Amino acid sequence: MGNEIDIHAPGVEMRKSLCYFCHANCGVLAYVKDGEVIKIEGDPNYSNQGGLCCRGNSALLHLNHPARINHALKRVGKKGEGKWEKIPYDQAIAEVAERLNQIKEESGAEAVASAGGTTRTDDWARRRFMNQFGSPNGFHNALLCWIPTFMAETCVAGWSPFETDLGSAKVVMLWGMNPGASSLGAMRGYTDLQKAGMKIIVVDPRYSETASKADLWLPLRPGSDSALALAMLRTIIYEGLYDFAFVRDWCQDFDALKEHVRDYTPEWAAPLTWLTPDQIRAAARMYAGNKPGCIQWGCTWDQLGTASTTTSLTLALMRAICGNLDVPGGDGMPGPALNFLTDEEMEANECLPEEQKAKQIGSNKFKLTSWPGYTLISDNAKRTWGKTLPAEWFCEAHGPSVFKAIITGDPYQIRGLIVNATNPVNSYGDAKMTLEALKKVEFLVTVEYWMTPTALLSDYVFPAAGALERPTIVTHYGATDSFLGGKRAIRPLYDRHTDMTFWRKLGLACGQDPEMWPWETEEEAYYHILKPLGLAIECYDDFVDNYRMYYPPLHQNKYVANGGFWTPSGKVECDSSILRELGYAGMPTYIGCSENEIDDPEVAEKYPIVLTTGGGFMPYHHSEHFQMPSIRYLYPDPYFTLNPDLADKLGIAEGDWCWIETRRGRIKMRANVSPEIHPNVVYCPRGWWFPERDGSADLNNPFGCLESNTNVLTSVDDWDCDPMGGSWANRGLLCRVYKCTEFDHEYRPADAQWSIPGDSSEPGVTVMPSDQRLAREKVPFEAPEMEPAPEGYYRVWQNGQLYQEGTHFRLDESGWLVNPRTKGYHDAYTGWRYDPDSELLVDDETGTFYDMDRQEVNFVGGVRCYPGQGAPFEVPEQLTWNEEKGYAQLNELPYVYDPASGWLIDPDTGAYHEAYYGWLYDGATDQLVSEDGTRYTMEYNPIEAEEAQAAAIGAADEEEGA
Repeated sequence: MGNEIDIHAPGVEMRKSLCYFCHANCGVLAYVKDGEVIKIEGDPNYSNQGGLCCRGNSALLHLNHPARINHALKRVGKKGEGKWEKIPYDQAIAEVAERLNQIKEESGAEAVASAGGTTRTDDWARRRFMNQFGSPNGFHNALLCWIPTFMAETCVAGWSPFETDLGSAKVVMLWGMNPGASSLGAMRGYTDLQKAGMKIIVVDPRYSETASKADLWLPLRPGSDSALALAMLRTIIYEGLYDFAFVRDWCQDFDALKEHVRDYTPEWAAPLTWLTPDQIRAAARMYAGNKPGCIQWGCTWDQLGTASTTTSLTLALMRAICGNLDVPGGDGMPGPALNFLTDEEMEANECLPEEQKAKQIGSNKFKLTSWPGYTLISDNAKRTWGKTLPAEWFCEAHGPSVFKAIITGDPYQIRGLIVNATNPVNSYGDAKMTLEALKKVEFLVTVEYWMTPTALLSDYVFPAAGALERPTIVTHYGATDSFLGGKRAIRPLYDRHTDMTFWRKLGLACGQDPEMWPWETEEEAYYHILKPLGLAIECYDDFVDNYRMYYPPLHQNKYVANGGFWTPSGKVECDSSILRELGYAGMPTYIGCSENEIDDPEVAEKYPIVLTTGGGFMPYHHSEHFQMPSIRYLYPDPYFTLNPDLADKLGIAEGDWCWIETRRGRIKMRANVSPEIHPNVVYCPRGWWFPERDGSADLNNPFGCLESNTNVLTSVDDWDCDPMGGSWANRGLLCRVYKCTEFDHEYRPADAQWSIPGDSSEPGVTVMPSDQRLAREKVPFEAPEMEPAPEGYYRVWQNGQLYQEGTHFRLDESGWLVNPRTKGYHDAYTGWRYDPDSELLVDDETGTFYDMDRQEVNFVGGVRCYPGQGAPFEVPEQLTWNEEKGYAQLNELPYVYDPASGWLIDPDTGAYHEAYYGWLYDGATDQLVSEDGTRYTMEYNPIEAEEAQAAAIGAADEEEGA
């Protein structure tokens, strides 16, 4: 067996790493010899139980793939021509920094934007750079993945309830999730729990692997999720299936909600969802009637366009009124980490001036997920949790609007774009417009593994270190109180560097303060993050070797101990005050998805088939792994799925190449004919491109990035985006499908024609972005009049409480400030913390103590002194009170009497001495030692020398054994 590798051979070291190819972050054991990874396998002591999917197993192929970018590249030909010069990494950093500073000087820092990826990087480092640079225009395509849902759910209950306690649940609803195909090991857990009695409800247009195992499957019309959710909520309320006690004690405005959803009956929803009223009622009853229960979050709700936030808001209320929030068997609300540093604490958000925040593109329209909404939610989190959520994911410029600004200069010109861990032409809606922006932007920098279409069009390309070349810390977007860790298996090969290294080097080259970048490696930064835990570690690698993961004790029903939920009102807000303050309806109000046959009959006449997309598919993750022959072999061509009845109607057979067309354009895919999907629906996977092609051969379609890319079909026009969070439309669109013919099978230049808006029949810009309307107008809001707040404080209109500016501490009726994180009291004038043990005030910044008159208190050897005063306690007769120094002492000995313990303390060593003779206390032997070395028992009886020596030796042996 010549190919076998002996992992037990001399010189082989095992390092605990993590897979980086999806959110599961499975445990990996990497075997390293002489600086080379010779083998990997799944970690049997990790959540993946030793298993790795095909992506994880490809890590060594990824590490050593010949198509990897290994050196910094500088464009020397025309843009997209593919002519590069390899230059030293630091030289490339310096040149990019010079250009960025030039743009900042000429057009302001906001003229530089940055597109990020999907938790494949240290995202706090990117935000740390952008904040110091002064630009508010960082963004991800996270608006399609959980972020708007998190913000809407936080408006309802104070944090997103995304941690399911499935082990104690009686029902779980998998809404738009298919763990049977997407999550390694997860499906086995679901089915094991199902065998033990847990019910599984699956909401999915497709009869997926997971749907086939469900107790109840709801094959709804793609994009009709808001109608289904509202009808289920209405059923639960009007059939009395909700938790009466929870609603009575913990919900605000429930009666208003009940009236609001009166007309959202299952009969109303049936034609919108393609379900029967009985199916809707059955789902509502199964969920509400099997308490406790969970709704497992997925990305579906965030990809509905106009109806996205309405759906997530409805489901948040459904969880709440059924009493499934933060309870055993329900949906957990972890809150931010209180005992280690959060991502937000690493972002340096305080460096970004308010006037720059106001320039964030899209924040005037999509307020929930940009600075206006983030500020309200973040300030509330600081008032209630004592910490907040990271800005990097939850406070975004609107990505599609940034691309439009590059093309149009509206609202201002974006001149520079740094792309890190993403391939925007594949991952953002309206791919044709996005590609045009990448071609047009004045200065483009990419950090990448591969030569993607984005990298091809760049001015500089930086090589990224991969999973085995970097340590990993998983904090779940910085939104939970647990984390997982993995070591780097090897140092980065060639001239590759980690993302934190890129942002740190770039920040320093741009002139940022070196003190703001104190960590040279991720290991140093991660140790800084973990240090507050007080674990027995001296570095980050110690944590991975000895702990690997950190989960605090499970604290449920926290709202009971807390005296309320973490909302401005302290209750679950059925009519969200934060949403109303932002100018939105506080209760979920039905709106259809961006395109549908009821609201858009003329569109449906031309495009009669419903298109759903946005889902990932194995073996790829987003647009990655297409370069690998062994992976590509598993899924060599792009396939869409249609029902046999529809295929017969259209004359399409299995494997036929077909055109799928919406108002925005068309793409080519092969037919997968399967009964898993409704006869009037087609499903297209996302992310397809052809890296094997010559990218420079056709810059209107580099690497075939438009030819089979479903994001050609999707819309980012403002009226198709969610009016609160900005999510764009991937699901429920209208299309037509037709077979490629002999005369119409080639991708044409006309197919790459772009426009703004995307559905315009005219090429180019026909409607400026600022003139595009939203699906809903803002709702005017005025906060009730309140008594003005004193200087240094602000008043929250929802509860009338006063809070200190800056700290967000609540001013208690007693006149003290209350710290929400510790529940401790602080002096309202100085901010000093009250220490109940010493009954003193403490300035934690300096460690100085003060009395209640705010006079400094001196300590010697840890003993409080009272200089210039008489003794405040009874002084033992053998001691004398030193009024000048303010403490009792024994004769002229330099020791301080501690009235709390009754011992004298040596201020230089901290050693204890008894208070009659001043003899030293030896804790190892529990003996007293006089100045001449004679030893005594605690009763002052002398000890023979031999006996004392034996006791000392015994104590030493005991200490060595321990």
